[in-house]
Amino acid sequence: MLLCRVSAVSQTLTRWGRRSHRGGGLLHRALSFSSSRCHVVSPGEVSAKPAEAGSAPGLYRDTVLLPRSEFPMRLTGQKLLDRELQIQQECGFADLYSWQRERKAKKEFCLHDGPPYANGDPHVGHALNKILKDIRNRFEMLRGRQVHYIPGWDCHGLPIELKALGELGTSGLSPMQIRQKARQFAEGAIARQKAAFQRWGLMADWDQCYYTYDGAYEAAQLKVFQEMHGKGFIYQDYKPVFWSPSSRTALAEAELEYNPEHVSRAIYATFPLSTLPPEMASEGLESGVSVLVWTTQPWTIPANQAVCYMPNAQYSVVKRADNSQLLLVATERTASVAALLATELESIGTFTGSQLEGGICKHPTIPDKEVPLLPANHVTMAKGTGLVHTAPAHGMEDYSVASQFKLPVECMVDEDGKFTDLAGPELQHLCVMTEGTDKVISMLAECGALLKEEQCVHSYPYDWRTKQPVVIRPSKQWFINTASLKDKAKEALQKVRVLPESARGSLLTMLDRRTYWCISRQRSWGVPIPVFYHRETGEALINKHTVSHLAELFKEKGSDCWWELPIETLLPDQVLKNSKAGPVTDYVRGEDVLDIWFDSGASWAAVLEEKMEGDAEEPESRLSWLPAPLRKPLASESDSRADAYVEGKDQIGGWFQSSLLTSVAVRNKAPYKSLVVHGFAVSEKGEKMSKSLGNVVDPDVVINGGKDPSVPAYGADVLRWWVAESNVFSEVQIGPTALNSARDSIGKLRNTLKFLLGNLQGFDPRVQAVDPKEMHYIDQYMLHQLREYSIKVTDAYSEFDAGRAIRVLQAFITRDLSSFYFSIIKDRLYCDPEDSLGRRSCQTVLEEILDGVTRSIAPILPHLAEEVYLHAPGHDGGETLFKSGWIKSSSVWRRPGLEEAVEGACAIRDSFLSSIPGKNAAQYDLTIAIEPGLLFELMESLQEEATSTSSQLAELMTVARVNLASGLPRDLPPDAPLSHGTFLINLEGGVIREDSAYSIAAVPTSAARCPRCRRYTADSADCLCPRCQTIVSQAH
Repeated sequence: MLLCRVSAVSQTLTRWGRRSHRGGGLLHRALSFSSSRCHVVSPGEVSAKPAEAGSAPGLYRDTVLLPRSEFPMRLTGQKLLDRELQIQQECGFADLYSWQRERKAKKEFCLHDGPPYANGDPHVGHALNKILKDIRNRFEMLRGRQVHYIPGWDCHGLPIELKALGELGTSGLSPMQIRQKARQFAEGAIARQKAAFQRWGLMADWDQCYYTYDGAYEAAQLKVFQEMHGKGFIYQDYKPVFWSPSSRTALAEAELEYNPEHVSRAIYATFPLSTLPPEMASEGLESGVSVLVWTTQPWTIPANQAVCYMPNAQYSVVKRADNSQLLLVATERTASVAALLATELESIGTFTGSQLEGGICKHPTIPDKEVPLLPANHVTMAKGTGLVHTAPAHGMEDYSVASQFKLPVECMVDEDGKFTDLAGPELQHLCVMTEGTDKVISMLAECGALLKEEQCVHSYPYDWRTKQPVVIRPSKQWFINTASLKDKAKEALQKVRVLPESARGSLLTMLDRRTYWCISRQRSWGVPIPVFYHRETGEALINKHTVSHLAELFKEKGSDCWWELPIETLLPDQVLKNSKAGPVTDYVRGEDVLDIWFDSGASWAAVLEEKMEGDAEEPESRLSWLPAPLRKPLASESDSRADAYVEGKDQIGGWFQSSLLTSVAVRNKAPYKSLVVHGFAVSEKGEKMSKSLGNVVDPDVVINGGKDPSVPAYGADVLRWWVAESNVFSEVQIGPTALNSARDSIGKLRNTLKFLLGNLQGFDPRVQAVDPKEMHYIDQYMLHQLREYSIKVTDAYSEFDAGRAIRVLQAFITRDLSSFYFSIIKDRLYCDPEDSLGRRSCQTVLEEILDGVTRSIAPILPHLAEEVYLHAPGHDGGETLFKSGWIKSSSVWRRPGLEEAVEGACAIRDSFLSSIPGKNAAQYDLTIAIEPGLLFELMESLQEEATSTSSQLAELMTVARVNLASGLPRDLPPDAPLSHGTFLINLEGGVIREDSAYSIAAVPTSAARCPRCRRYTADSADCLCPRCQTIVSQAH
């Protein structure tokens, strides 16, 4: 037959979409058919009986093989929670990571965990991130890879210090007292978060985590610091930095939040020209011209050192109509200034910016002080006057101008954000952002320099921890020269896959914005910067000898030793000698600690480099590579990059960037092969979660239920399904609607799994499975579909797209199984002899489907998957799903020719059902007329006889009888429903193509309904059909 010729066709041709014009495709056609079948139970009705109790057909109930399973249809409340915990215990969730690390595997998958901050309780943001990672890790482990995943925590920093100390503050406490309290607080937060992560079913060795306060980790971090310092990327300088008066420390860009609603008191102030620019003087302009500047930070006026202009712009000297005052402003800003001052401005003279060179202004508030007019590229015409007040101590661009023209950088602001004595007695001790601003504006008004004040709403940087505004002030700090690393970092990023790709632009933009990175902090809870200072000169002592020695001490004792040990131990004679330094009494230890972004940014050195060393079989400790070969360069030939970093979009300027910069500086490569950037968890209304709004969703309440009985216990799998189903590349909404939907989806899945398990009762695939070649063609076709499903779901997981995996799963269950296959096979399952080939063929496929579906949901729903596996046939007790691998589809299942045969039959069935709308297909005899050709041969493969009540074609059509002929009979009743159609056969990539016509005629059957199987195949209403007669007689 043709089927034999085409069954080995190499290319599968999926035909759902291509045949939509012929009735919506196979699965749509199946939907029309499912209600026309004889009454059997659906997946959700496995306890239904084929006949009512006490009726005559009820006599045969015991001869019908209905589904039976102890697998519960539904679990809720405490039973659900107890079952999940029982599954974790019985199936060895706690030991799974260690087991897979010890097994042999050809490939490794490394997902490097970005350390969550140890400053609070677990929240849904943690759940989104950790579960997303775990889904991928479990998938990779199932398909045979050795997963490398070490959970970590970011343990240092000001937020922990502030929470640990509470209202006490740091007053009167020594650094060691502060550190002790901070460590205790961090340990408590870690314990709570770790317990939650384990309850969510995350796969890891929870006794082998990394912590940034661990001595070995700190030693690795120092090694990175030394490598970067040795290459000149880390340096100390006195320059403006973001300074938080509320935290009393310098901040990096990544530690800022920008408040778009910040209100500043913006002013327009005049700087009288004491010396006209030569070009202006030659035009005959009289004295009395004032330069007009605009600023949103009036408190910086006392620190002014220059006024900057744009060299290529045009400037005008204008006269005010109301008081004849002469002002110098940018020509294109004249109209805006006139409107602001509510007066007309008459142009007296026009000059290019370059013609302003040589002009000198009087400082408005400091007598006898003069400041020059200077060119600068940062001047813009978007706002203001086109002339920029320049205070090098309080602006990044201003500092660049000062560096170019050798201007003084005088800081008049202290660590508390108050004016120092350099600002003068009127301003000293005033807070610059409040009363200091008031006083400066008052001084400008008194001297006649204030022309206008206005409220300006604009974006302004705030301390992300204290939520208070920051200032820019110069300070002697340690910096990373990111400008010199930028090009290398961009080049490294080109080799990194970014999901979604749209995030790549944000990564590059954030790199461009960062010219330098301030890495020193004036706090106690952190890794100390390993530097000593000369008592007299202040010169820093730091080199490979000092840092290597400190790294060994840190690894052994932790960084507390920086404060606990005498300086003679920290800086021994041999180190001083190697450093060619003077006696130890000449030095004092530094007091700054490293930025926590540098802490976490060096995690690749402590975790990924260790991974490579572990491959070289140095098992003494997780960080065994560290002390002895401290002088060994971190860079190596081995590719110690992680396969993936997976974090929220806030890490684009945070951990993703700090990790990239440190790794590129030391190893000339990114620490990751791919970046996965997910969105934030938000409320169902799309709002940011806030206690004040009352929309915070606690993952513990999601799992265990709330104090209010109306808040149900969903369990961990519902939380995991929510993560998987969401579009994680945008904001992820969570609330009752999303959680109820997830619970309902899992409930429907449980019903399908129970149907599968119920029909496999007593079936052992190890001894009773049917070889695919001996199966019914519809069963072989379902194996073909199962193989296609496994390919699609595997591809989805590989792309970090668990949402697509769920959609593929639901489509397979709804269309291929529930609406099509299950509705066709129930007669064979329930009414054929228990050990018949047809029934065992069907059970073999059901077992493969159960196994494939269960494995495909396992990364998302590990508790449900293991629960199903405990009930599933075909394996010994004590085995667990996660130790038995991924979906086991076979290339033998690929049957493109078979696909054409079954879909051709379904196309014919679709035409038939359309011709009898609202009627029961089981009550008809169907004649199918096809001219000799490919389609006829395909249908012959499903029914060899000319007429049959029990062929595979009759099963597919769900009719009483099928007559297969080359033409319609002449004696059809005049009212017989007729239908005609065509089916395009496409095989071997289009090599075999044939558009075949068919005709069908449906005639009500003369047979009676069998009281056992309910098919219309009996001779009379009170007797069984031939099949059932044989089965019942053999049973007795």
